[in-house]
Amino acid sequence: MERRDFLKSCGLVLGAGAAMGTPLSAAAESLILPSGDGEVDKSYNDIPVRGLKPDVAHQVSVIIIGAGNRGRTYSRYAELYPEALKVTGVSDILPDRTEWLSNKHDVAPEMRFGHFREVFASGKKLADAVAICTPDDRHFEPCMKALELGYDVLLEKPVAQTEKQCKAILAQAKKYNRIVAVCHVLRYSPYFLAMREVIRSGVLGEIACIQHLEPVQYAHMAHSYVRGSWRRSDETTPIILAKSCHDLDILRWLLDKPCESIVADGNLFFFKKENAPEGAPAKCTDGCPHEARCPYSAITIYTKLKQHLGVFDLHGDKDPEHILARLKDPRYSSYARCVFHCDNNQPDHYVADMLFEGGTSASFTMSAFSHKGGRRTRILGTMGYLEGDMSKFTVWDYLTRTPKVWDRRVADIPEYRGSGHGGGDLALVRDFVEAVSWQDKDRLSSTIDVSIESHLMGFAAEKSRRNGKKQKL
Repeated sequence: MERRDFLKSCGLVLGAGAAMGTPLSAAAESLILPSGDGEVDKSYNDIPVRGLKPDVAHQVSVIIIGAGNRGRTYSRYAELYPEALKVTGVSDILPDRTEWLSNKHDVAPEMRFGHFREVFASGKKLADAVAICTPDDRHFEPCMKALELGYDVLLEKPVAQTEKQCKAILAQAKKYNRIVAVCHVLRYSPYFLAMREVIRSGVLGEIACIQHLEPVQYAHMAHSYVRGSWRRSDETTPIILAKSCHDLDILRWLLDKPCESIVADGNLFFFKKENAPEGAPAKCTDGCPHEARCPYSAITIYTKLKQHLGVFDLHGDKDPEHILARLKDPRYSSYARCVFHCDNNQPDHYVADMLFEGGTSASFTMSAFSHKGGRRTRILGTMGYLEGDMSKFTVWDYLTRTPKVWDRRVADIPEYRGSGHGGGDLALVRDFVEAVSWQDKDRLSSTIDVSIESHLMGFAAEKSRRNGKKQKL
């Protein structure tokens, strides 16, 4: 008898017995009552974690477009595996960034560019691939041009600012038969890869619903979505895409089913002018009387906690006085602004409910008010339950009632040290390099089609948040 059929028969017998008032036998009770006994089984730690060393047919050359934090992150793979990836060009509108990254990779003078249009000005293909790591509003144009000239593309998320642009990039990739890897790095992390293996094994049965929480660490929210480059949805993308397209993508990727409808809500609750304490100046560096008691103080976040320093081009110099000087430098002083005196309009909390093909539901919550990050995920299936926090997940099998755990410390794997997003940053580049080297899209976790689909979920969520209506996809 199949396991599912066996459990169905047990359910019928137990239900009938309970309806007639017949006492349950000890054996029957053991099937439905939690035991709380037994040792924790860590056999899920045996799920293989693939190393970062790639399998390539030849070395891949890449031009980094956007030499900020993400460009530097992905180019690090060329330092670790120079036989597989070589940075042969760098483009950034800030000359200091172009020079620094170019020097690090010994880029030829003629391959050091300013604006991304300079990369494509000759009309010739100058490398195997480009990595587009520019701000959100500068993804569409370079990606479309790169595909036209025959480049494969590593494309930072979100793909583009509008639904129309996303669909145009998808059409362009198909037209020129190019590889596009969207930087949905979470799905390349060992944690989520192991979670997907558990789901596909069938131990959870059919997935009825998922609860997924993205707690954004409070300083991260202040840095990126109040003071920083993603503070305005009209200049970049709505926060459901700018921050949480990772999460929509993970839900779509884990379930491996299309989303049929979505409804969303949320607003800007806290980071606005009316919540400013009396006497708070425009900038934290202007002598704010509340600075010492404000957890969102730029002085505290950057000079004391030394968080989110990648935007300041410090190149290793983390002396507090040097950081403070950067905050007062006009090039970086937007990060010194009081969080209540910015021009931000992104919601600081967001909820969305989704229905997927086959009836599975998912609920998603993003909140800016958390002491630490790290997604929390609960998956409720007909045969088992999974709960995880980005460090470990536990699976409860309803039949055996023995919890099984995955809690491998990726940071303990030497080659993964320093790879952000739980190891996903560099694992993504590994798969992209392999895909380009072999010209094999299947080396990626999915084609661009699925990545675009999760973006369309985000655009639909934002429509729903604004008009108060459920959106069909």
